[in-house]
Amino acid sequence: MDFTALEIFLVVAEQSSVTRAAAIVGRAPSNITNRVRALEDELGVVLFSRDGKKMTLTREGRLFRSYANRLTALATEARDALRPHGPAKILRLGTMESTAASRLPSVLREFSEAHPAISLRLTVGATRELTRSVVSEEIDCALIARVPNGLSDAAKPKEEFDLLDVEPVYQEDLLLVLPPNHPGVETAADIRLDALAALEPGCTYRRIAEHWARQTRPLRTVEVTSYHAILANVVAGHAVGVMPQSVLDMMHWPTGIKTRPLGAVETLLICRKDNRSSVFDLFHQTLLANRPASSHALR
Repeated sequence: MDFTALEIFLVVAEQSSVTRAAAIVGRAPSNITNRVRALEDELGVVLFSRDGKKMTLTREGRLFRSYANRLTALATEARDALRPHGPAKILRLGTMESTAASRLPSVLREFSEAHPAISLRLTVGATRELTRSVVSEEIDCALIARVPNGLSDAAKPKEEFDLLDVEPVYQEDLLLVLPPNHPGVETAADIRLDALAALEPGCTYRRIAEHWARQTRPLRTVEVTSYHAILANVVAGHAVGVMPQSVLDMMHWPTGIKTRPLGAVETLLICRKDNRSSVFDLFHQTLLANRPASSHALR
């Protein structure tokens, strides 16, 4: 099996796009497409479902990704072990998009400056997928949102968390975001629009907003790919949206949008209990040292 094809498959899986994957690996999009198709032919399965330009892993693709991660990691370990300076140190960190934008820039800068020999590989995703990736050892640790009590998750059984070390590190104020001309909202019955703009289904913030709305009325969910897209839908008057206060504070839109608090949500740092490395401990120390001295940093 061609390790280059495996690496290309993993980049496409992470980016959900041939075009973005091509830019990352420095190849033409047609070459990326041909490599993926050749891999599918070799395996005899379809790894991606194609919806326009979006590439989504099939059930077989999700299963194969776990093996591809292990195969490429083993190949890297073998190459590094043969180098004179010994094996390279790598930390594979997963994070929600909101945390990457509002909490991690100073952490990652300080970590890289203090530990230049450690290669940091960042994966951005939703809580549900990041948790699965830590459990399956595709990544070493992740920053995820705690699912509140009463909001069950059949897709994330309790047994997964039994395998993990879990530590609260931040607290986010979750907001329902409303168009500037929208009246005040106490319950979902007061919402005059019929749609909620949110990220992918594995996003805990989306699930909290959907659960809150269902108490009094259903809202159609419009799935978008970024917080800027959420805010664009809100400002245009197409939908209400959901995002943390820390993200909204970074988005200096020239309009007086309205908000309604949905409660506080903890951000957790998770790693497998049996896979806690010295590299992780260094990152953990940097993360805690950079928490803001405010009520939004858990002590």
